[in-house]
Order: sequence, then C-alpha cells, then structure tokens
Amino acid sequence: QVPLVESGGGLVQAGQSLTLACKVSRRSHNIRASTMAWYRRIAGGQRDLVARVDIGGNTDYADSVKGRFTVSRNNAENMVYLQMNTLEPGDTGVYYCNAFPPVRPFWGPGTLVTVTE
Repeated sequence: QVPLVESGGGLVQAGQSLTLACKVSRRSHNIRASTMAWYRRIAGGQRDLVARVDIGGNTDYADSVKGRFTVSRNNAENMVYLQMNTLEPGDTGVYYCNAFPPVRPFWGPGTLVTVTE
C-alpha cells in the first residue's frame, strides 16, 4: 500500500487557485504525532519545503508562497491540504506531501501543478 498519495494538481492560469490533498495511509503512518509538510520540485531541481503544519496547527511557509498558500490538516481523516491562491508561473512543479523532516519511504508520486501566463 502506498503510504502517501497526493492529488489536486492541474493546469491553471496565473491568478487562479488550486487545492492539493494528501491522503496518508493510516496503516503506514498516523499523522497525529507528526509535523506534516508540502514540498515541491521545480524544473528538475531538488525538492524544497513549501509549507508545514505541526501537531498544534502552527504553520510555516517558504517566503515565496507566504500570503498565497495555506496548509492545513485533518487528523481524523489522516489528510493534509494545501490551498494555493494567486498562483504564479513560478509555482509550476511537482508537489509532494511528507512528514517534516521527510521520511524517505513516504515519498509519493506527487501531483503536477502547471501555471500558465
């Protein structure tokens, strides 16, 4: 069973919004005890941290997305979300969900976000 599955990516125009979802297999990991995070890989580069939410609901964001993205969690459903508003072409990339710090076996396939001018 895949530990984490991301969804919600797509092709949008600049200024539009998307909401990403991450379903975590409870058999693999119960997120209640973990800080969870979203990462992204842009243009074949490394995976960079985009946003994280700790077990108390406190959040932290990369400077490039502050004020535009909102990370949240639903412990009862073992889900993590990323609301992305006012998307920019520079946000184009593959988005991944994982714990923070990341756990290697938990990397899922990611979900592709493409933002056009």
